[in-house]
Amino acid sequence: MRKAKFGSLGDVSRLTLGGGIGRIWGETSPEEAVATVHAAVDAGIDLIDCAPLYLQAESFIGEAFAGKPPAHVRFTTKVGLGSPPAKEVTQRIEASLDASLKAMRLEKVDIFFLHSNIADDGYVYAHGRGRDDEIATRWPVYENEVVPAFERLRAAGKIGAWGITGIGVPGVIQRALKHAPKPHVVQIITNLLDSAGGIRRFAEPAAPRAILQTACEEGVAVMGIRAVQAGALTSALDREMSQTHPERRDYDRAAPFRALCARWGEDPAVIAHRYALSLDGPATIVLGVKNRAELAQGVAAEAAGPLSVAQLQAIDGLGLRA
Repeated sequence: MRKAKFGSLGDVSRLTLGGGIGRIWGETSPEEAVATVHAAVDAGIDLIDCAPLYLQAESFIGEAFAGKPPAHVRFTTKVGLGSPPAKEVTQRIEASLDASLKAMRLEKVDIFFLHSNIADDGYVYAHGRGRDDEIATRWPVYENEVVPAFERLRAAGKIGAWGITGIGVPGVIQRALKHAPKPHVVQIITNLLDSAGGIRRFAEPAAPRAILQTACEEGVAVMGIRAVQAGALTSALDREMSQTHPERRDYDRAAPFRALCARWGEDPAVIAHRYALSLDGPATIVLGVKNRAELAQGVAAEAAGPLSVAQLQAIDGLGLRA
């Protein structure tokens, strides 16, 4: 598998195994989840992205390696913090990290992410009102409490680097990418729809490509996420959802993309992953797969290489970006 430069971690595989094995995108058995972890490593994937929010993903990682992962494999996890009182921030961050390390049977993680949105003080979300301080880490909390706590964990050797999940209001995410100390890594939406689907809570226009440009300008390493937009860019949705669900709406909006793939004789999931892998900036693309069959699609996409300029133009010419 190809590799790319990924900040302080050096070279990493162009694909990362994500938290789909934890059953967040549909059912899978524990045996299949563990088998998928081993198949990913056998295919050349050397970065595994976890979070407490990904249900059983961390425990499946712990089971897969029994505390003795291959030396070349790196791991991430996250903390969903929100905006607790300042005096509680460090304790909550450390407790979350300790629980993740215990579940994964690791002594440290290579990257530790803030999983909450970052928002200005007083910002009110369009979706999830009444839960704003659960959803978001307010800027003063981020600047004065989170960043110093992450830096202390790095100095103590419990994490190798830290990052943010860049799915919040674009202007605030871009501010975080420029703020010193900067995050070492940012996760950015990387799909042909420019859509975060159900995890987008703000009303302002999404701007993942502007965030990507800022990250590149600031020297922050990028992990691309949601390449198939939670299944919306695959041939068929594999779980029940209402007609108004964001992923269902994206699936319906992507009908011209599936028609284009049919004319090419290609699997939409493979083409969607190749599209994400063709973009400048992301060093690695996170696969949200839950089994070996879905993993094989991602691995096939990476093996096939980037799309041609003509293919990229044909996809962008469909006018599907959010």
